[in-house]
Amino acid sequence: MPVVSALHKRQLIMLATLAPATLLAHAQQADMPKPVPQVEVKGSGSDYDARRDDTAMKIVIGRQDLERYGDSNVLDVFRRIPGVTVTTTGRDTQVQMRGLGGGYTQVLVNGERMPSGYTLDALSPELIERIEVLRAQTAEYSAQGIAGTINIVLRRSVRKTQRELKLGYLASSDFQGPRVSFDMADRGDKSSYAVAANAEHDSLSRPHVSTAEETVAPGGAVILRRSSAMPEDGRMNRFGFSPKFNWTFDGGDTLGWQTLLNGSRFRNHIHTLVATEAGSPPPVPDLVSVMEADYTALRSTLAWTHPFASGSTIEARVGLEGAGGRNLQLRSGNGSGGQAVTDDSVEAGLRERGITSSGKYTVKRDNGHALSVGWDGGVSRHRETRIERDTLRPLVPGVIPDEHFHVNLSRLALYGQDEWKLGAALSAYAGIRWEGLRTRASGNVFDTTTIRSSVWSPLAQLLWKLPGAKAEAGQASQLRVALSRTYKAPFLGNLLPRRQTYENNSPTEADFQGNPNLHPELAWGLDAAWEHYWAKEAMVSLGASLRRIGNYTSNRVYFDGDRWVMTPVNGARAETRSIDLETRFPLTTLIEGAPALDLRASLSRNWSRVDAIPGPDNRMEQQVPLSALLALDYRRGAWSMGGSFAFKDAVRARVAADRWAYAWARRDLDAYVVWKAGSKLQWRVALANILGEDEGSAIAYLDGAGNLRKRRWDYPGGPKLRMTMESSF
Repeated sequence: MPVVSALHKRQLIMLATLAPATLLAHAQQADMPKPVPQVEVKGSGSDYDARRDDTAMKIVIGRQDLERYGDSNVLDVFRRIPGVTVTTTGRDTQVQMRGLGGGYTQVLVNGERMPSGYTLDALSPELIERIEVLRAQTAEYSAQGIAGTINIVLRRSVRKTQRELKLGYLASSDFQGPRVSFDMADRGDKSSYAVAANAEHDSLSRPHVSTAEETVAPGGAVILRRSSAMPEDGRMNRFGFSPKFNWTFDGGDTLGWQTLLNGSRFRNHIHTLVATEAGSPPPVPDLVSVMEADYTALRSTLAWTHPFASGSTIEARVGLEGAGGRNLQLRSGNGSGGQAVTDDSVEAGLRERGITSSGKYTVKRDNGHALSVGWDGGVSRHRETRIERDTLRPLVPGVIPDEHFHVNLSRLALYGQDEWKLGAALSAYAGIRWEGLRTRASGNVFDTTTIRSSVWSPLAQLLWKLPGAKAEAGQASQLRVALSRTYKAPFLGNLLPRRQTYENNSPTEADFQGNPNLHPELAWGLDAAWEHYWAKEAMVSLGASLRRIGNYTSNRVYFDGDRWVMTPVNGARAETRSIDLETRFPLTTLIEGAPALDLRASLSRNWSRVDAIPGPDNRMEQQVPLSALLALDYRRGAWSMGGSFAFKDAVRARVAADRWAYAWARRDLDAYVVWKAGSKLQWRVALANILGEDEGSAIAYLDGAGNLRKRRWDYPGGPKLRMTMESSF
């Protein structure tokens, strides 16, 4: 799909500002007061199951699942969600649906993207109400979820007065330290508030991190072999704070104000020692790195909802967001003869400020239609600085000692969606979304660059409840089909033509150079699923999906005459396919009188292919080919316990004609025990990574002379023990 011009920044701001007023004026004309029909409702809210009853394909993870293992960050929760995998390499973590990370899986907080630099390991489950996993896209959220969308909903509703304090400790081979969280809420007749906060401190010790490098000549002779020890120690502090206030006014209007403040403070020390067994040593075989990294993100949102007499509603939200960070890295290194060759310091700063506006007008008709039109827009200013000094050697050619750049980003999305009943057994959803982006970047290291793009995204889903089910008994068999148009926008760091350098430059440790000519990747998607519910909380589903992607982005590695460089480029087409099998059920639904044992299991198989890349092992980079999950939970009296086993298969992918990427398989065995010592006190003990699985990855590059250059990274892991006291008062 061709890239077309988006609206000018002023036009974006004007449209985002006028959209609420325009919709409100239309609502007031269309919703003249009329008699409200009296409807008798039978059943209870507990009869509703979002997975079964919503037309949209999604999984909802509630508070019970979030709290079960006493996780300290939301990434640990993701590892136990069916169809979701988490890959961690060092400090880089990717959340993956259909085995795809790297921007193909969209992660939102309250339906919005977080500021630049935000990492999910700073978000505690204590701040979260639920997690929604959307396997097929809806128009209300950004269409930047080719593999799918995960929406993290912060704690909003206040149902009762509560005071809860949790004190815990994490002990493991690499991280250990205390954590505390506090949750307080109260409500009156027309107002309520809730405050959640968490803090944790970790001491870091990784004595056995290592890398290995090898070059093999065409005849099989090893012409280079190096191994590196990279022991690391440091500390990490994280905190989170999320207050929420709600007001209800005469006439039914509601006003909500919610803020999320997250921050982290990281310090570490790494001493890299390279041993050369064959070939020449690297320029800096003895390198000491000390890093200080601080980051804080804030988002504050005011939301207003107005109901009309006809049952229609209008919602409007305005938000302020900001982020700030500082990264200081000191590097001193010696050559192979022991002489000092580098004494380098790099200080980088990040600052981002923005304002967002979103909302929708929803009309509910007697014929079962629920029609919504809405908008989602914002502007932000992003500023980065980088200062580098080396007292012993000149900087790499093309690197300027003092760098700074500014980015102004404007975005606007307009959408419409309709969900309606076509009969007692058939419901449908249709939506269309237009998203426009305008990025203007300027600085002293590249020419001013303006990038405009826009994408139309038609979306449709269909739910058909097959005959023969008994709804009153919680039974149903149904089919789902979804068609979607989604895209993946280039990362900001991939667009800016800046260079990131490495001391021991090589094809497997190349400098990185951004590419301002990148275009969005565009995809058509088809999803289908069969689901069978045979009792309350008992189900089995079989699903399949297909994505065809244009403008696929891959990394090109080349030698520029002085150094090896990696840069992202468009050009190829890709296709990915998946099959998902999932079930959950209490054992009593199969065996009468069985123990109170709940079982959950899932299996996901993923394939992909990229045009213009030869086989075998032609695959989209880092896609996990197979993942599986098995979990058991048991309750009896004051005790509850359980465990889960998650498997993630190894990755072996040919990502270019001359490059391969690998990642190790991983088996995560977790367990927990909870003892209710009274009505207001319980103790939780949880074990994670009981098998002590390691993380690791590797890359290989075939150079023009036929030499195969390989590099691997190994990050040893170990079991983690979490102990938590949970008290309410």
